[in-house]
Amino acid sequence: MNTIVMTTIALTLISAAFALLLTIADRTVGNYGEVKLTINDDNEYIVEGGSSLLSTLIEEKVFIPSACGGKGTCGYCKVKVHEGGGPVLATETPFMTKEELEDDVRLSCQCKVKQDIKIEIPEELFNVKEYEATVESIIDLTTVIKLLRIRLPEGQEMSFKAGQYVQLKAPLYEGNSEEVYRAYSIASSPLEKGYIDLVIGYVPEGVATTYVHQHLKEGDEIHINGPYGDFYYQDNDREMVMVAVGTGVAPVLSILNYMKSMDIQRKARFYFGAKTPDDLFMLDYFKELEETLSDFKFIPCLSRVDEKSDWDGFRGRVNNALDQYIEDGDNKEGYLCGNEPMINSVVESLTKKGIPEELIYFDKF
Repeated sequence: MNTIVMTTIALTLISAAFALLLTIADRTVGNYGEVKLTINDDNEYIVEGGSSLLSTLIEEKVFIPSACGGKGTCGYCKVKVHEGGGPVLATETPFMTKEELEDDVRLSCQCKVKQDIKIEIPEELFNVKEYEATVESIIDLTTVIKLLRIRLPEGQEMSFKAGQYVQLKAPLYEGNSEEVYRAYSIASSPLEKGYIDLVIGYVPEGVATTYVHQHLKEGDEIHINGPYGDFYYQDNDREMVMVAVGTGVAPVLSILNYMKSMDIQRKARFYFGAKTPDDLFMLDYFKELEETLSDFKFIPCLSRVDEKSDWDGFRGRVNNALDQYIEDGDNKEGYLCGNEPMINSVVESLTKKGIPEELIYFDKF
């Protein structure tokens, strides 16, 4: 018994000593003092060193896309670091092409601000703004997907293109010890100036989705910033082949809502992939769009419907539906949003039909 007690005490002392060393290291080795951050040669900021470049930019209200919240898993937060970034880390290289590495591109979430640093970002990111908005309504589309209407502050607007996204901040809450940003596509039309709609699915243990699904209430204030993204509506006369699964419906909804508002006369086909009938939603609205848009068809595709089900729609994955329904790719372009396996299979199907890859626009999540 004495041996067990002595061992426990020894381990406790070792742990305490290790924690003390980490604290001292954080306050000394990790204390870089004030450094100068220069952006695009013209914009200078005096910042506290020691944090990631992404976090430092956020502190200065300069917002960079980061779908993973700075965890180094999405590869979105790329900037050019011309001076002061230190060596490229092994956590960055999987997301970089050879050309990007040669062009000083870094992941801002992995690059630490330890000394004066000079970076370059697209000028349009200076137009990204943060909004303290209000949750006007929350609607359950399915048991795991919610539609949020977020009312912008009175007198403020967000100028975005149909298909772009915003970042929503998940604050501290029970079970979450850090503020994080997550990316969500806008579902409403850019012509609706007073609010934006978001479609957010629940991901078990997801920091932001747990916040939205288990903590957020109507009337709550939230922080969003945007807009971001190079996936958006292209103005031409080609037939639109639109494909989405799950919450990937959001940017497609934004594009369709924009087309409805502008009375755009284009042929469009929307292939919406789901597993079972319970996973489908907004069917009445898509039916309404079939009646109000000039040449629009909604084609839901179920991949796991029971053979005994009375489902009379398409049975199979969305790429199977494309193989069956699309004769050729003449004068067509694609708009895709969903997970990587779906995007890859759909791009393969569309290119086989003759749609050039440069006319296939997609947003992976």
